[in-house]
Amino acid sequence: MGKESVQKINKPRAIRRLVIWYKRNSAVTSIVDTAASSAVTASNVAGNVVSSAGSVVSTASNVASNVAGNVVSSAESVVNTASSVVSNASSIAKNTLQPLVFDPLKRLQNNDNILDRVEESQSKRIWIAVDGMGGDYAPGPILEGCLEAISRFPINIKFVGKIKTVKDAAEKIGLAELLENEIDNNRFELIDSGEPIGMNEEATAVRKRKNASINVAMDLVRNNKAEAVYSAGNSGAMMASAIFRIGRLKGIDRPAIGALFPTRDQTRPVLVLDVGANTDCKPSYLHQFALLGNIYAKDVLQVKKPRIGLLNIGEEECKGNDLSLKTFELLSSEKSFDFGGNCEGRDVLSGNFDVVVCDGFTGNILLKFLESVGGVLLDILRSELPRGRRGKVGSAFLKSNLLRIKKRLDHAEHGGALLLGVNGICVIGHGSSKSLSVVSALRLAHSAVNHGVMENLNQLQKLQVLNS
Repeated sequence: MGKESVQKINKPRAIRRLVIWYKRNSAVTSIVDTAASSAVTASNVAGNVVSSAGSVVSTASNVASNVAGNVVSSAESVVNTASSVVSNASSIAKNTLQPLVFDPLKRLQNNDNILDRVEESQSKRIWIAVDGMGGDYAPGPILEGCLEAISRFPINIKFVGKIKTVKDAAEKIGLAELLENEIDNNRFELIDSGEPIGMNEEATAVRKRKNASINVAMDLVRNNKAEAVYSAGNSGAMMASAIFRIGRLKGIDRPAIGALFPTRDQTRPVLVLDVGANTDCKPSYLHQFALLGNIYAKDVLQVKKPRIGLLNIGEEECKGNDLSLKTFELLSSEKSFDFGGNCEGRDVLSGNFDVVVCDGFTGNILLKFLESVGGVLLDILRSELPRGRRGKVGSAFLKSNLLRIKKRLDHAEHGGALLLGVNGICVIGHGSSKSLSVVSALRLAHSAVNHGVMENLNQLQKLQVLNS
């Protein structure tokens, strides 16, 4: 994509984002308008004072020169005081309100410049296969997210699904023309398939229905026609399809689903695995999860020396069930990564660990719990804000902060989880994924491919522990 087309895409998007910000912060803009009106009024008052002072001086000069001198002096003092008040009020209004209005614009401009640099630095676009029929709301929101992602990241999409159903969905949501344009630009391709594997179906259904959308998408990765695959459908079916179609990494007994959780430091999330692929685990499985997570944290999260933690009910090495005790021994003796000991539930989001390992049963509960925190926290904060006019003003100033808090805790912002341990980049989305989640998941897939995760994961087979 050329530089001119990038600017065409970014410019209207920047304008839309700025308009949305002003609408959401109408109270702030109203205050700015009021301050401006007050400044004008103050200026008029000062002008009237000066005019009145001039009249007084003129009258006083006709009465007596000495009295006039005193009046002139007093009038000048009044004028200087009024001018000082206007100047101070203007300065305070400018220093206080200007950052509220113009900082978002500066941040918007900076973000767009960053996007420009990212687009310019990526000369090669990668192909990602998408299971367009997987998910509770497919294919409409999945298609919408894919088309948005194409305009934001250097990726192309092979969209797998029943073509007639996909085109009907595109027509319904008003994306038919954009879809055809992207197809003509060779950035989007429709791949026909059969019915998807339902959310309530057994994972083994992938062996019977070879033309299911997830199988067709996985075959694209196996045949090197796509560098990654994404699906918001049945996660068990996706895992089974990945194992049957592209296979496990040598030495890995069970693949794990790794999800990114937010921490106190928004630039450094923590990777938790497994969050649902394996409900019953052996100590050797958790050991392998730690090895997989260590490589992911190094390559994608860019952590030089990731700190690995074992989810447990206490920090002491003697705490926990039989699985935890035996796993602790394995991780403690491992020399290829930095094991930081047991990680209690309260420490998962502390930022003290870069990778936390656990069985899939515990991890999935932890994941689902976190997904509800953002909305609940926002509702609590709203209910605690004061009522009346003062509360509305306070809420207006806090609104952007509250939305940022919810955004940091919103699972849609992370979009998907990486299936680690299979011989390809596979991103699993939430069943209720909509366009924002799809965009985030495709960004994750692109990042994993761009950082060469598979090359380093394949080096795991050289470790003595995996060959024993």
